[in-house]
Amino acid sequence: MQEKYLRYRLSKTIGVKNVSKKKRHYSDGCLLDLSTLAESEKQKLEEELTTILTEADFEPEKLLEYIQSHGTKVCRIDNASSILNPIGENEGLIYPAKGSKALYLSLALNKTFSLKTDEIFVLSNGEINKYYFIYHFYNWFAFKHNIAGMDTESQELLKKYLFETSDTSRLQLAEIYKLKDAIRQDKASIEFVIKLCRNYEGAKQALTKLKDEGGANL
Repeated sequence: MQEKYLRYRLSKTIGVKNVSKKKRHYSDGCLLDLSTLAESEKQKLEEELTTILTEADFEPEKLLEYIQSHGTKVCRIDNASSILNPIGENEGLIYPAKGSKALYLSLALNKTFSLKTDEIFVLSNGEINKYYFIYHFYNWFAFKHNIAGMDTESQELLKKYLFETSDTSRLQLAEIYKLKDAIRQDKASIEFVIKLCRNYEGAKQALTKLKDEGGANL
């Protein structure tokens, strides 16, 4: 029985690809993990993002128009959190869903019956928190560019093990890779927003001081 169980576990990992795109190298007695999702690729993605954000003057309403122009539906409703919280979602980007979750979303948001939904932005009516929104915009942009860790399964794993006390020992190899990718991307999006906040707000304050006082003490 033990052999049968081990063979079953092994069958789950045979042929599994490491979607995190990392390769392990052995050199001078040390193991080194090098990501082929090179820093230059991440930098290029963030440069494109910064260009789009700058052209939109970092305004969520303009960015929502950009999102819709690229095929993602935007839904603005009153008190969106009351609809999303029961299914463990927050306002912002909702990843593609299937089954009961998709049915709930389609009935609540579109008044239609569907067991499959595409990605969608769901936000409450009224003013949008700029930096909270940019975090979701970053994730949407990475999702649209098929960056590892931004698929539905990876994000579901992230929510499960980030906010719940769950035993990770039962995770299969493919799930571990997906979870690692999701964590890496979440960290990247948070760091991007923090850096953007510091740079953008710092520049705005310096410009205001320059206009008001004729000089800026940076």
